[in-house]
Parts: sequence; structure tokens; C-alpha cells
Amino acid sequence: MRGGAVAVLASGALALVLAGCGSGDGGEAGAGLSVDGAYMPQPVSDSLAAGFLTVTNDGGDDDTLESVTSDIAGQVTVHETVGQSMREVDGLNVPAHGKLVLESGGNHLMFEQLKRKPKEGETVSVVLHFAHTDPVTVEMPVKPMTYRPASGN
Repeated sequence: MRGGAVAVLASGALALVLAGCGSGDGGEAGAGLSVDGAYMPQPVSDSLAAGFLTVTNDGGDDDTLESVTSDIAGQVTVHETVGQSMREVDGLNVPAHGKLVLESGGNHLMFEQLKRKPKEGETVSVVLHFAHTDPVTVEMPVKPMTYRPASGN
């Protein structure tokens, strides 16, 4: 299984097999948005990593996560997973009085062109850019490759 998982991650397809859904450190995004459960499984690839978090919208208006930036990667892309396929999207809806959950096997962040390979115990800083809310910085702890957070997002 390990060799197969490494090959899958290296090819960029279904990099999410290695982690569970998120819970952990977070922050306030403002305007009714809060972020929690952010984490990155320690990447096995030198160039790719995945990231997971939950955005909760307690406000009465929808918002959209449009992009993510991080100084650790050349680019961070937002991916949607439908069935067994993942694809890059221009944004993901954060519904009013609802949640946007980025989790293993589902919607997620892909850190591409890593400038360095983050290690377990480090923290990666990411900035979430929304359509209607000011950008918010989230500290994303790097967890073991096999990390499975408690459910409850």
C-alpha cells in the first residue's frame, strides 16, 4: 500500500488518500466566517502537498473561497472532487449558515511547486482569499502522513 500511495501522490492524482478529514487550529475570517481544522499531512513528494480545513459561515450571505496563497509553494490551487475525479476550480461556495469542508477524498487544497518540503511539527502559513470577506491568514500545522483527525467538522 505504501509504495502505491507514494506513486499516486507523485503523479498528482488522488493525493488525498493519505489523510482524513480536518480538525485542529484555526482563526477568524471575519464577517461571519471562521476557519478551523486546518492541517497539511507531511508530504511524501518534494513538489506536491495537500491541505485541509473547514470554513464555517455563521452569516446570512453566501461567500466564495476564490484562491489561496502560501509562501511555501509556487501556487496553491483549489480542487473539487466529484466521484473519483478531482479538478481545479476557480472557487468553492461557503453557504450562508453552513460550512465548506476541505477533506481527504473531497474538496481540498493542492500546494504545487513546493519551495521546500514541510516536516511534521512545522506550521505552514496560508492566506485564504474570499469574494466578499477580507483575506485571512491561517496557520496550518504539518501532521504525520497518516494523520486521521477526530470527525466533527
